[in-house]
Amino acid sequence: MRDLIKLVLPIALVAAIVTASPWLAPAQVQPPVVSPPSAAPTTRSIEGTILSESGAPAPGAVVLLKNGKTLEIRSYVADKDGKYRFYGLSSDIDYELRAQANGMTSKTKTVSVFDSKPLIHLDLKLVKKFKV
Repeated sequence: MRDLIKLVLPIALVAAIVTASPWLAPAQVQPPVVSPPSAAPTTRSIEGTILSESGAPAPGAVVLLKNGKTLEIRSYVADKDGKYRFYGLSSDIDYELRAQANGMTSKTKTVSVFDSKPLIHLDLKLVKKFKV
Protein backbone atom coordinates (compact mmCIF):
# COMPACT_ATOMS: atom_id res chain seq x y z
CA MET A 1 0.00 0.00 0.00
CA ARG A 2 2.83 2.32 0.84
CA ASP A 3 4.38 1.74 -2.56
CA LEU A 4 1.08 2.61 -4.20
CA ILE A 5 0.88 5.88 -2.27
CA LYS A 6 4.46 6.72 -3.27
CA LEU A 7 3.53 6.13 -6.90
CA VAL A 8 0.12 7.90 -6.94
CA LEU A 9 1.01 10.92 -4.78
CA PRO A 10 3.53 12.51 -7.21
CA ILE A 11 1.15 12.04 -10.13
CA ALA A 12 -1.72 13.66 -8.20
CA LEU A 13 0.55 16.52 -7.09
CA VAL A 14 1.70 17.23 -10.67
CA ALA A 15 -1.91 17.14 -11.91
CA ALA A 16 -2.98 19.62 -9.20
CA ILE A 17 -0.14 22.01 -10.04
CA VAL A 18 -0.84 21.90 -13.79
CA THR A 19 -4.55 22.62 -13.44
CA ALA A 20 -4.01 25.33 -10.81
CA SER A 21 -1.29 27.20 -12.74
CA PRO A 22 -2.58 29.23 -15.70
CA TRP A 23 0.85 29.36 -17.34
CA LEU A 24 1.09 25.57 -17.28
CA ALA A 25 -2.49 24.97 -18.43
CA PRO A 26 -3.00 23.77 -21.98
CA ALA A 27 -3.68 26.48 -24.59
CA GLN A 28 -7.29 27.53 -24.93
CA VAL A 29 -8.97 27.45 -28.30
CA GLN A 30 -10.01 30.95 -29.37
CA PRO A 31 -12.21 31.98 -32.27
CA PRO A 32 -10.44 33.45 -35.30
CA VAL A 33 -9.81 37.16 -35.30
CA VAL A 34 -12.24 38.94 -37.62
CA SER A 35 -12.98 42.59 -38.06
CA PRO A 36 -16.10 43.69 -36.20
CA PRO A 37 -18.91 44.98 -38.37
CA SER A 38 -18.41 48.66 -39.00
CA ALA A 39 -20.61 50.84 -36.85
CA ALA A 40 -20.17 53.77 -39.20
CA PRO A 41 -21.94 53.80 -42.56
CA THR A 42 -19.72 53.80 -45.64
CA THR A 43 -21.79 56.47 -47.38
CA ARG A 44 -23.48 59.64 -46.26
CA SER A 45 -25.69 62.38 -47.63
CA ILE A 46 -25.54 66.16 -47.45
CA GLU A 47 -28.64 68.26 -47.88
CA GLY A 48 -29.82 71.71 -46.98
CA THR A 49 -31.31 74.98 -48.19
CA ILE A 50 -29.72 77.87 -50.07
CA LEU A 51 -30.76 81.20 -48.56
CA SER A 52 -30.53 84.68 -50.04
CA GLU A 53 -29.06 87.63 -48.13
CA SER A 54 -32.50 88.34 -46.70
CA GLY A 55 -32.88 84.72 -45.50
CA ALA A 56 -35.43 83.67 -48.13
CA PRO A 57 -34.91 80.43 -50.08
CA ALA A 58 -32.90 80.92 -53.28
CA PRO A 59 -34.39 78.69 -56.01
CA GLY A 60 -32.09 78.04 -58.95
CA ALA A 61 -28.92 78.68 -56.94
CA VAL A 62 -26.05 76.37 -57.83
CA VAL A 63 -24.33 74.33 -55.11
CA LEU A 64 -20.80 73.16 -55.81
CA LEU A 65 -19.50 70.07 -53.98
CA LYS A 66 -15.74 69.49 -54.11
CA ASN A 67 -14.28 66.07 -53.31
CA GLY A 68 -11.21 66.65 -51.10
CA LYS A 69 -9.46 63.53 -52.41
CA THR A 70 -9.96 63.68 -56.19
CA LEU A 71 -10.79 67.43 -56.39
CA GLU A 72 -13.77 66.47 -58.57
CA ILE A 73 -16.58 69.05 -58.45
CA ARG A 74 -20.25 68.11 -58.62
CA SER A 75 -23.05 70.64 -58.91
CA TYR A 76 -26.71 70.75 -58.01
CA VAL A 77 -29.31 73.36 -58.97
CA ALA A 78 -31.52 74.14 -55.99
CA ASP A 79 -35.21 73.34 -56.39
CA LYS A 80 -38.10 75.84 -56.10
CA ASP A 81 -37.76 75.80 -52.29
CA GLY A 82 -34.00 76.46 -52.44
CA LYS A 83 -33.24 72.88 -51.35
CA TYR A 84 -30.29 70.79 -52.54
CA ARG A 85 -29.07 67.24 -51.84
CA PHE A 86 -26.08 65.03 -52.55
CA TYR A 87 -26.41 61.29 -51.87
CA GLY A 88 -23.99 58.35 -51.84
CA LEU A 89 -20.98 60.35 -50.67
CA SER A 90 -18.03 58.50 -49.14
CA SER A 91 -17.64 58.84 -45.38
CA ASP A 92 -13.84 58.59 -45.87
CA ILE A 93 -13.50 61.88 -47.76
CA ASP A 94 -13.69 65.56 -46.77
CA TYR A 95 -16.05 67.66 -48.91
CA GLU A 96 -16.29 71.41 -49.48
CA LEU A 97 -19.60 73.07 -50.36
CA ARG A 98 -20.34 76.51 -51.71
CA ALA A 99 -23.44 78.06 -53.27
CA GLN A 100 -23.67 80.80 -55.88
CA ALA A 101 -26.46 82.70 -57.61
CA ASN A 102 -27.01 86.13 -59.21
CA GLY A 103 -23.41 87.23 -58.66
CA MET A 104 -23.54 86.24 -54.97
CA THR A 105 -21.71 83.42 -53.20
CA SER A 106 -21.77 81.70 -49.82
CA LYS A 107 -18.87 80.96 -47.53
CA THR A 108 -17.21 77.63 -48.24
CA LYS A 109 -18.26 74.99 -45.70
CA THR A 110 -16.31 71.79 -45.03
CA VAL A 111 -17.81 68.42 -44.16
CA SER A 112 -15.08 66.42 -42.44
CA VAL A 113 -14.45 62.68 -42.30
CA PHE A 114 -14.76 63.11 -38.54
CA ASP A 115 -18.45 63.97 -38.91
CA SER A 116 -19.87 60.47 -38.65
CA LYS A 117 -23.55 61.30 -39.18
CA PRO A 118 -25.10 59.52 -42.18
CA LEU A 119 -27.22 62.60 -43.03
CA ILE A 120 -25.68 66.05 -42.70
CA HIS A 121 -27.92 69.10 -42.91
CA LEU A 122 -26.07 72.20 -44.03
CA ASP A 123 -27.75 75.46 -45.05
CA LEU A 124 -25.75 77.89 -47.19
CA LYS A 125 -26.40 81.65 -47.18
CA LEU A 126 -25.50 83.88 -50.12
CA VAL A 127 -23.62 86.79 -48.58
CA LYS A 128 -21.26 88.56 -50.93
CA LYS A 129 -20.45 89.16 -54.53
CA PHE A 130 -17.93 86.76 -55.99
CA LYS A 131 -14.90 88.03 -57.86
CA VAL A 132 -14.72 87.60 -61.60
